[in-house]
Amino acid sequence: MRGRNSQEFRARREVAAKTPAARPVSTTAATARDRQASVDRNRNLAVNRDRNVAVNRTSDFDANHERTAAVNRTRNPDVNGFRNANEFRGRNNVAINRNRNFAVNRTANAAYYRGGNVRVTNNWRGDAFRGQRYAAFRNYHRQWHDRGWWRSHYDRIIFVNNGWYYWNAGYWFPAWGYAPYVSYVYDGPIYGYNGLSPDQVTVSVQEQLAAAGYYDGPIDGILGPMTREAIAAYQADNGLAITSAIDEPTLATLGLV
Repeated sequence: MRGRNSQEFRARREVAAKTPAARPVSTTAATARDRQASVDRNRNLAVNRDRNVAVNRTSDFDANHERTAAVNRTRNPDVNGFRNANEFRGRNNVAINRNRNFAVNRTANAAYYRGGNVRVTNNWRGDAFRGQRYAAFRNYHRQWHDRGWWRSHYDRIIFVNNGWYYWNAGYWFPAWGYAPYVSYVYDGPIYGYNGLSPDQVTVSVQEQLAAAGYYDGPIDGILGPMTREAIAAYQADNGLAITSAIDEPTLATLGLV
Protein backbone atom coordinates (compact mmCIF):
# COMPACT_ATOMS: atom_id res chain seq x y z
CA MET A 1 0.00 0.00 0.00
CA ARG A 2 2.75 2.30 0.93
CA GLY A 3 4.57 1.35 -2.23
CA ARG A 4 1.61 2.31 -4.43
CA ASN A 5 1.29 5.69 -2.84
CA SER A 6 4.91 6.41 -3.36
CA GLN A 7 4.66 5.54 -7.01
CA GLU A 8 1.60 7.86 -7.52
CA PHE A 9 3.34 10.70 -5.79
CA ARG A 10 6.41 10.28 -7.98
CA ALA A 11 4.24 10.12 -11.08
CA ARG A 12 2.39 13.37 -10.19
CA ARG A 13 5.67 15.08 -9.42
CA GLU A 14 7.10 14.10 -12.77
CA VAL A 15 4.00 15.35 -14.54
CA ALA A 16 4.23 18.62 -12.66
CA ALA A 17 7.89 18.90 -13.50
CA LYS A 18 7.23 18.36 -17.17
CA THR A 19 4.30 20.85 -17.29
CA PRO A 20 5.61 24.34 -18.16
CA ALA A 21 4.89 27.08 -15.67
CA ALA A 22 1.97 29.49 -16.54
CA ARG A 23 3.12 32.78 -18.12
CA PRO A 24 2.22 35.72 -15.91
CA VAL A 25 -0.34 38.21 -17.28
CA SER A 26 1.37 41.06 -19.17
CA THR A 27 0.93 44.47 -17.52
CA THR A 28 2.07 46.27 -20.67
CA ALA A 29 -1.17 45.60 -22.61
CA ALA A 30 -3.34 46.74 -19.70
CA THR A 31 -1.35 49.92 -19.37
CA ALA A 32 -1.68 50.70 -23.09
CA ARG A 33 -5.38 50.00 -23.01
CA ASP A 34 -5.92 52.29 -20.05
CA ARG A 35 -3.84 55.02 -21.69
CA GLN A 36 -5.87 54.78 -24.92
CA ALA A 37 -9.12 54.90 -22.98
CA SER A 38 -7.90 58.02 -21.20
CA VAL A 39 -6.92 59.66 -24.50
CA ASP A 40 -10.28 58.80 -26.05
CA ARG A 41 -12.08 60.14 -23.00
CA ASN A 42 -10.21 63.46 -23.15
CA ARG A 43 -10.76 63.75 -26.91
CA ASN A 44 -14.49 63.11 -26.56
CA LEU A 45 -14.65 65.59 -23.72
CA ALA A 46 -12.96 68.28 -25.83
CA VAL A 47 -15.14 67.55 -28.85
CA ASN A 48 -18.32 67.64 -26.79
CA ARG A 49 -17.19 70.81 -25.03
CA ASP A 50 -16.53 72.58 -28.36
CA ARG A 51 -19.81 71.35 -29.75
CA ASN A 52 -21.71 72.55 -26.70
CA VAL A 53 -19.98 75.94 -26.86
CA ALA A 54 -20.94 76.33 -30.52
CA VAL A 55 -24.52 75.29 -29.84
CA ASN A 56 -24.79 77.58 -26.84
CA ARG A 57 -23.24 80.45 -28.78
CA THR A 58 -25.82 80.04 -31.55
CA SER A 59 -28.64 79.69 -29.07
CA ASP A 60 -27.49 82.72 -27.10
CA PHE A 61 -27.13 84.75 -30.31
CA ASP A 62 -30.64 83.80 -31.42
CA ALA A 63 -32.05 84.51 -27.98
CA ASN A 64 -30.23 87.85 -27.77
CA HIS A 65 -31.27 88.72 -31.30
CA GLU A 66 -34.90 88.03 -30.50
CA ARG A 67 -34.61 89.91 -27.22
CA THR A 68 -32.97 92.89 -28.95
CA ALA A 69 -35.56 92.86 -31.72
CA ALA A 70 -38.36 92.82 -29.16
CA VAL A 71 -36.79 95.70 -27.24
CA ASN A 72 -36.28 97.70 -30.43
CA ARG A 73 -39.83 97.00 -31.53
CA THR A 74 -41.06 98.36 -28.24
CA ARG A 75 -38.63 101.30 -28.23
CA ASN A 76 -39.11 102.30 -31.89
CA PRO A 77 -42.87 102.89 -31.70
CA ASP A 78 -42.32 105.06 -28.63
CA VAL A 79 -39.47 106.99 -30.23
CA ASN A 80 -41.18 107.27 -33.59
CA GLY A 81 -44.45 108.19 -31.96
CA PHE A 82 -42.77 110.98 -30.03
CA ARG A 83 -40.86 112.13 -33.12
CA ASN A 84 -43.96 111.99 -35.29
CA ALA A 85 -45.96 113.86 -32.68
CA ASN A 86 -43.33 116.61 -32.56
CA GLU A 87 -43.16 116.80 -36.36
CA PHE A 88 -46.93 116.90 -36.63
CA ARG A 89 -47.09 119.52 -33.89
CA GLY A 90 -44.45 121.58 -35.69
CA ARG A 91 -46.19 121.34 -39.05
CA ASN A 92 -49.50 122.08 -37.44
CA ASN A 93 -48.09 125.15 -35.72
CA VAL A 94 -46.61 126.36 -39.00
CA ALA A 95 -49.95 125.88 -40.73
CA ILE A 96 -51.82 127.58 -37.88
CA ASN A 97 -49.42 130.52 -37.84
CA ARG A 98 -49.48 130.80 -41.61
CA ASN A 99 -53.27 130.78 -41.67
CA ARG A 100 -53.45 133.20 -38.75
CA ASN A 101 -50.98 135.59 -40.35
CA PHE A 102 -52.73 135.29 -43.67
CA ALA A 103 -56.09 136.07 -42.08
CA VAL A 104 -54.66 139.01 -40.10
CA ASN A 105 -52.88 140.43 -43.13
CA ARG A 106 -55.92 139.93 -45.33
CA THR A 107 -58.15 141.75 -42.84
CA ALA A 108 -55.62 144.54 -42.38
CA ASN A 109 -55.10 144.98 -46.11
CA ALA A 110 -58.82 144.95 -46.83
CA ALA A 111 -59.40 147.53 -44.09
CA TYR A 112 -56.53 149.67 -45.37
CA TYR A 113 -57.76 149.75 -48.94
CA ARG A 114 -61.33 150.19 -47.82
CA GLY A 115 -60.15 153.40 -46.15
CA GLY A 116 -60.06 155.25 -49.45
CA ASN A 117 -56.73 154.53 -51.16
CA VAL A 118 -58.42 152.26 -53.67
CA ARG A 119 -60.36 155.20 -55.08
CA VAL A 120 -57.25 156.39 -56.95
CA THR A 121 -58.16 154.45 -60.08
CA ASN A 122 -55.81 155.83 -62.70
CA ASN A 123 -52.61 156.15 -60.71
CA TRP A 124 -50.78 153.36 -62.53
CA ARG A 125 -47.36 154.96 -62.59
CA GLY A 126 -44.15 153.87 -60.96
CA ASP A 127 -41.77 150.92 -60.93
CA ALA A 128 -44.47 148.47 -59.82
CA PHE A 129 -46.20 148.83 -63.18
CA ARG A 130 -43.25 148.27 -65.47
CA GLY A 131 -43.42 145.55 -68.08
CA GLN A 132 -45.73 144.58 -70.90
CA ARG A 133 -48.37 143.07 -68.65
CA TYR A 134 -49.15 146.50 -67.16
CA ALA A 135 -48.74 148.53 -70.36
CA ALA A 136 -52.51 148.84 -70.85
CA PHE A 137 -52.79 150.47 -67.42
CA ARG A 138 -49.78 152.77 -67.80
CA ASN A 139 -50.97 153.96 -71.21
CA TYR A 140 -54.64 154.30 -70.42
CA HIS A 141 -56.30 157.65 -71.06
CA ARG A 142 -60.03 158.20 -71.19
CA GLN A 143 -61.26 158.73 -74.74
CA TRP A 144 -64.53 160.53 -75.46
CA HIS A 145 -66.00 159.99 -78.91
CA ASP A 146 -69.41 159.68 -80.44
CA ARG A 147 -70.94 156.43 -81.62
CA GLY A 148 -69.81 156.87 -85.21
CA TRP A 149 -66.20 157.31 -84.27
CA TRP A 150 -66.19 154.22 -82.06
CA ARG A 151 -67.81 152.12 -84.76
CA SER A 152 -65.30 153.21 -87.36
CA HIS A 153 -62.30 152.40 -85.18
CA TYR A 154 -63.29 149.21 -83.35
CA ASP A 155 -65.28 146.29 -84.66
CA ARG A 156 -66.14 144.76 -81.28
CA ILE A 157 -68.24 146.96 -79.02
CA ILE A 158 -70.72 145.47 -76.52
CA PHE A 159 -73.28 146.76 -74.05
CA VAL A 160 -72.66 145.56 -70.48
CA ASN A 161 -73.96 146.81 -67.12
CA ASN A 162 -75.57 149.91 -68.63
CA GLY A 163 -72.38 150.88 -70.45
CA TRP A 164 -70.50 150.31 -73.71
CA TYR A 165 -67.12 148.59 -73.88
CA TYR A 166 -64.74 148.11 -76.76
CA TRP A 167 -62.15 145.34 -77.21
CA ASN A 168 -58.54 146.19 -77.93
CA ALA A 169 -55.31 144.19 -77.56
CA GLY A 170 -56.65 141.73 -74.99
CA TYR A 171 -58.51 144.26 -72.80
CA TRP A 172 -61.98 145.72 -72.45
CA PHE A 173 -62.13 149.52 -72.19
CA PRO A 174 -65.07 151.86 -71.48
CA ALA A 175 -66.27 153.60 -74.64
CA TRP A 176 -66.88 157.05 -73.25
CA GLY A 177 -69.31 159.07 -75.37
CA TYR A 178 -70.77 156.11 -77.24
CA ALA A 179 -73.93 156.89 -75.32
CA PRO A 180 -73.72 160.52 -74.17
CA TYR A 181 -75.31 160.10 -70.75
CA VAL A 182 -73.63 156.84 -69.69
CA SER A 183 -71.03 156.86 -66.89
CA TYR A 184 -68.82 154.06 -65.63
CA VAL A 185 -68.23 153.04 -62.02
CA TYR A 186 -64.71 151.92 -63.00
CA ASP A 187 -62.69 153.88 -65.51
CA GLY A 188 -59.92 151.64 -66.77
CA PRO A 189 -58.97 148.44 -68.60
CA ILE A 190 -60.29 144.97 -67.75
CA TYR A 191 -58.21 142.01 -68.88
CA GLY A 192 -60.23 139.57 -70.99
CA TYR A 193 -59.75 135.86 -71.67
CA ASN A 194 -61.54 133.00 -73.42
CA GLY A 195 -63.85 135.42 -75.21
CA LEU A 196 -65.62 136.42 -71.99
CA SER A 197 -67.33 139.79 -71.71
CA PRO A 198 -66.11 142.22 -69.02
CA ASP A 199 -69.01 141.40 -66.68
CA GLN A 200 -68.33 137.65 -67.03
CA VAL A 201 -64.66 138.17 -66.22
CA THR A 202 -65.65 140.23 -63.19
CA VAL A 203 -68.04 137.51 -61.99
CA SER A 204 -65.22 134.94 -62.14
CA VAL A 205 -62.95 137.23 -60.13
CA GLN A 206 -65.66 137.90 -57.53
CA GLU A 207 -66.27 134.17 -57.10
CA GLN A 208 -62.58 133.42 -56.64
CA LEU A 209 -62.10 136.26 -54.17
CA ALA A 210 -65.18 135.18 -52.22
CA ALA A 211 -63.88 131.61 -52.03
CA ALA A 212 -60.55 132.93 -50.73
CA GLY A 213 -62.26 135.06 -48.08
CA TYR A 214 -61.53 138.47 -49.59
CA TYR A 215 -64.95 139.38 -50.92
CA ASP A 216 -68.38 139.15 -49.32
CA GLY A 217 -70.38 141.34 -51.67
CA PRO A 218 -72.82 140.42 -54.44
CA ILE A 219 -71.67 138.37 -57.41
CA ASP A 220 -73.01 140.85 -59.92
CA GLY A 221 -70.24 141.32 -62.50
CA ILE A 222 -69.80 144.99 -61.57
CA LEU A 223 -66.25 146.17 -60.87
CA GLY A 224 -67.37 148.49 -58.09
CA PRO A 225 -65.66 149.72 -54.89
CA MET A 226 -66.15 146.51 -52.85
CA THR A 227 -64.77 144.31 -55.62
CA ARG A 228 -61.82 146.65 -56.16
CA GLU A 229 -61.05 146.72 -52.44
CA ALA A 230 -61.00 142.92 -52.39
CA ILE A 231 -58.75 142.85 -55.46
CA ALA A 232 -56.34 145.33 -53.87
CA ALA A 233 -56.13 143.26 -50.66
CA TYR A 234 -55.55 140.08 -52.65
CA GLN A 235 -52.84 141.73 -54.75
CA ALA A 236 -51.10 143.05 -51.63
CA ASP A 237 -51.12 139.62 -49.97
CA ASN A 238 -49.70 137.94 -53.06
CA GLY A 239 -46.95 140.42 -53.87
CA LEU A 240 -48.65 141.77 -56.99
CA ALA A 241 -48.69 145.31 -58.28
CA ILE A 242 -51.75 146.89 -56.72
CA THR A 243 -53.87 148.03 -59.63
CA SER A 244 -57.13 147.45 -57.76
CA ALA A 245 -58.32 146.20 -61.13
CA ILE A 246 -58.51 143.02 -63.19
CA ASP A 247 -55.10 142.56 -64.77
CA GLU A 248 -53.40 139.52 -66.23
CA PRO A 249 -51.04 138.75 -63.29
CA THR A 250 -53.96 138.84 -60.85
CA LEU A 251 -56.05 136.50 -62.99
CA ALA A 252 -53.09 134.15 -63.29
CA THR A 253 -52.56 134.12 -59.52
CA LEU A 254 -56.27 133.44 -59.01
CA GLY A 255 -55.91 130.47 -61.36
CA LEU A 256 -58.24 131.84 -64.02
CA VAL A 257 -55.73 132.05 -66.88
